[in-house]
Amino acid sequence: FACQLLGNNMIFGLQHTRRILPATIVLWTIGLTAAPVVRAQQLDREEIEALVQDQLPGAFELYRELLSLPNDAHYPDDILELLDWLEDAFRERGFETERIPTGGSPVLLAERSFGAERTVLIYHQSDGQPVDRSRWFQDDPYGPTLKERDASGDWKAIPWEGLHGDWDPDWRIFARSASDSKGPIAQFLTALAAMDQAGVTPDFNMKVIVDTEEEMGSPNLPATVERFRDRLAADMLIIFDGPPHVSNRPTLKFGARGIARFTLTTHGPRVPQHSGHYGNYAPNPAIRLAQVLGSMKDETGRVTIPGWYDGVTLDSSTRAILLRVPDNQEEIMRQLGIAERDAVAGSLQEALQYPSLNIRGMSSGWVGIEARTIIPATATAEVDVRLVKESDPYRLLRLVREHIEGLGYYLIEGEPTEEERQTYPKLASFTSSVSYAAFRTEFDSEPGRWLSGAFEHLFGEEPIRIRTSGGSIPISPFVHTLNVPAVTVPTVNGDNNQHSPNENLRVGNFVGGIKIMLAVLGEVF
Repeated sequence: FACQLLGNNMIFGLQHTRRILPATIVLWTIGLTAAPVVRAQQLDREEIEALVQDQLPGAFELYRELLSLPNDAHYPDDILELLDWLEDAFRERGFETERIPTGGSPVLLAERSFGAERTVLIYHQSDGQPVDRSRWFQDDPYGPTLKERDASGDWKAIPWEGLHGDWDPDWRIFARSASDSKGPIAQFLTALAAMDQAGVTPDFNMKVIVDTEEEMGSPNLPATVERFRDRLAADMLIIFDGPPHVSNRPTLKFGARGIARFTLTTHGPRVPQHSGHYGNYAPNPAIRLAQVLGSMKDETGRVTIPGWYDGVTLDSSTRAILLRVPDNQEEIMRQLGIAERDAVAGSLQEALQYPSLNIRGMSSGWVGIEARTIIPATATAEVDVRLVKESDPYRLLRLVREHIEGLGYYLIEGEPTEEERQTYPKLASFTSSVSYAAFRTEFDSEPGRWLSGAFEHLFGEEPIRIRTSGGSIPISPFVHTLNVPAVTVPTVNGDNNQHSPNENLRVGNFVGGIKIMLAVLGEVF
């Protein structure tokens, strides 16, 4: 959100010079230009800029090709075709590749040694959200389309070939997974090619893991990391994913919330009943569900379940860290269209340090033109719990369950039996799951210092450091199993519509992200 703030060009290069090359030249293969081997960090900003400009014609075409590959993990054959493409791309860049089996689609491991003392594990995600073609403003969500805003503010398609001329950084490339997360993959592959073109030898060996089921919650990842922990061993983990601070300024993220979920269904009459015949007689499950959910939070938005926030303490130094993030609270509220925020904490950054309880969807009976005069048979709520490092997800789910039972409900899984219907006045189904825990790395950790150095080298200033980001990513299995610190390097625009129709990537962010990754590849420890 805060689209107008994206005019800030500090990170993603409104200033650009073009070296126009024939469209047939593709520069993203390895070894096209012989170059002497250069130690890491010998590329200054101008050299990084020139290298990226040389790579752009091939980078745009590589990105276009990658975006054209369907990647909904519910269709494993599409994922296998995508893996074929990724294997070829990494092998062309000098990597050895291996498909690691899981309980679902395999993950890809690509390795390249530079004879260094340290090894960096790099996480990428290749799968994307399902598409609803009826809500996309183009024929095919997997048909990457270049667009610019017209005078009325609408996005209009323009020829892709415009990218081979004097491109505008505010143009957008629309396609499923444009930002989440094929954009970072294309940026990384391009940075690798630029590194080889310059003859730069990184100060670390690389292991790249490509998750193929992230949008499904990475259900097979924890067991896979545990099983192949020796193959994945590294000194640190870098995640190329997500957007920077809303100001679009250079940003590093040192943690992410985890996520757990539960489904609660209250039961009323066996089938919907006429409200005229049975109103005031048959209990309404929608009313009861609303009462249960309403009992979990007070009117200020704080969770009322005892013990929910236990373990989370923010001392003065931590609060000072959070205050250094340049959020404009009034502007955030204006963009959200709200007049008051929840009272869990005094700011957005502080609120992200506490576990949340969020109703993400509710269903009972019918609404709109389908509304009818009935007492529903059931009412269902889907709830997500965003976790912080101090949260034990199983403890929080237990607290929720005990709270509901304390209201007099008998909890079951699935449909109630006839005996249960006749025995328990308050009957509800409760199921839950934990996807992954939260993680957090200290600012002054080795990867924190190393990445901050790369950003300062490229931009001439310190990056914004975010202690905990709002989104959940499946990193905790690596952090906890491999015992490595992890930091996220975000490179896509914040208003990219990820997970939604008309997902996009701003061209300036695409190019700027390549520069960031090339700076990281050249940074010494």
